[in-house]
Amino acid sequence: MFFQLLFNGIIAGSAYALVAVSFTVIYRVVKFFHFAHGIVYAIGAYFAYTLYAVHGVNFIVSLLLASMLTGLIGITIDRFVYSPLRRRRSPNLVFLLASFGIFIFLQNLLQLIYGVQVLTLRTDPVKEGFHFLGAVITGTQILIVGTSVIVTLGVWLFVKKTKLGKAMRAVADDPWAASVVGICPQRIIVASFFIGSALAGAAGVLVSLETNIDPTMVMNTILKGIIASIIGGIGSIPGAMFGGLFLGSAENLGIWQIPSGWKDCIAFGILILFLLFKPGGISGVRAEKECL
Repeated sequence: MFFQLLFNGIIAGSAYALVAVSFTVIYRVVKFFHFAHGIVYAIGAYFAYTLYAVHGVNFIVSLLLASMLTGLIGITIDRFVYSPLRRRRSPNLVFLLASFGIFIFLQNLLQLIYGVQVLTLRTDPVKEGFHFLGAVITGTQILIVGTSVIVTLGVWLFVKKTKLGKAMRAVADDPWAASVVGICPQRIIVASFFIGSALAGAAGVLVSLETNIDPTMVMNTILKGIIASIIGGIGSIPGAMFGGLFLGSAENLGIWQIPSGWKDCIAFGILILFLLFKPGGISGVRAEKECL
């Protein structure tokens, strides 16, 4: 039982980590909670469903196309909503309200197009998983964990080693100073929205292989992803990964002794305790110089 719960925690934590990393890529540059990121995650799952389950397109091709589409949607959201607000120097509260508006609009648009019924990406027959230490883990779950590790490592190396990644770090630290040395902050923000949204779309596709798809699928996952990024040090890519794994493990090991209905309460309880006992509260979370 212990090992099964532990593996379940790692699998759930890997899903949270994928969302947390994609969220972090955007947050560290724009410095506000892009809550609409959650519905971008769902759009990736729905688009992959249309290609893979309805039209029979190869799964890898569906995954790549879904990622590209969600990346373009992220750019569109920034171009038509956030960019005008930045030009007006709107406060972060306005950005947060705008992101809620985008979230609600796109969620209702998905319901209008696909309905409210539960959909699934799984078209193959159910197969028995692999047995290890008395626990069972499926091939899909291994794929989610492996992808989470590879994506996190890839994004971290991209930010650390590439020219664009270094420019993103410069804009995150000081947009004005970055512009002085020839970096265009607006282009870097567009790039961060594309990369972060594409990663969110890919996360939505992969997680949907394990769970079902519906317009309300985003709320729980995006909140857990944000909690994971805060626990790991908001703005830190490796921290987002470890925060997701810690949160998933804590949730699943916690229901060993208490009813499973309290699973979400464990996550939010961890967040509250973290913010209360972290020196300086939320301002003490390592990452950027500025929080909400």
